[in-house]
Amino acid sequence: MSVLFVTGTSTEVGKTVVTAALAAAALAADRSVAVCKPAQTGMAPGEPGDLADVERLTGVTRTVEIARYPDPLAPDTAAQRCGQPLLTLSETAAAIDSLADADLTLVEGAGGLLVRLGEFTLLELAQKLDDPVLVVAAAGLGTLNHSELTTRALSSAGVRCAGLVIGSWPDSPGLAEVCNRTDLPRVTGVELVGAVPAGAGAWDRERFAAAAPGWFTPGLDFAGLVGL
Repeated sequence: MSVLFVTGTSTEVGKTVVTAALAAAALAADRSVAVCKPAQTGMAPGEPGDLADVERLTGVTRTVEIARYPDPLAPDTAAQRCGQPLLTLSETAAAIDSLADADLTLVEGAGGLLVRLGEFTLLELAQKLDDPVLVVAAAGLGTLNHSELTTRALSSAGVRCAGLVIGSWPDSPGLAEVCNRTDLPRVTGVELVGAVPAGAGAWDRERFAAAAPGWFTPGLDFAGLVGL
């Protein structure tokens, strides 16, 4: 099994749609895919969460959500507010390991890299499993600082960054977006491996699955992101 963690420079940068795009690209390369969302917040029991979006866009059915909390807050805070125990590193690692029969397991975090999913952060989980992290970044102002902080934290922890992906690329990019697309790899030292068009999360499965592989760098060996 190969595991790829998907984090963001902050919340609402497009992690779920990028996770779906990665899944679609892997499926197009004839890889089996599983997706884990350790902690889903802001959803009541039975409501469709992030994994439902991934399933809708890609058809992937091998998914695991470990914990769910109703308040739209960081998972550790949301868990405490509703009286649920915090997720542990060991139980989360075990849940990911349960998907070991898939060629690729994508693990989507919550918010940014250092948001606490329970008793731990996504960074600590990636350290424990010794697997790479893909960083989803915004396109506009502020993304250079957020992206460099995130990639520096990964480097300091000895965790490999598999690349940067812009989570929502506008139809009509402005000066900041155009400059950031050039500057992101320069300031972070990490390759920009893709950009997902704004609004792609609302597409139907056929259109999304057909287009997703093309959102990554032309000629990019997708399997090389995780060593498949």
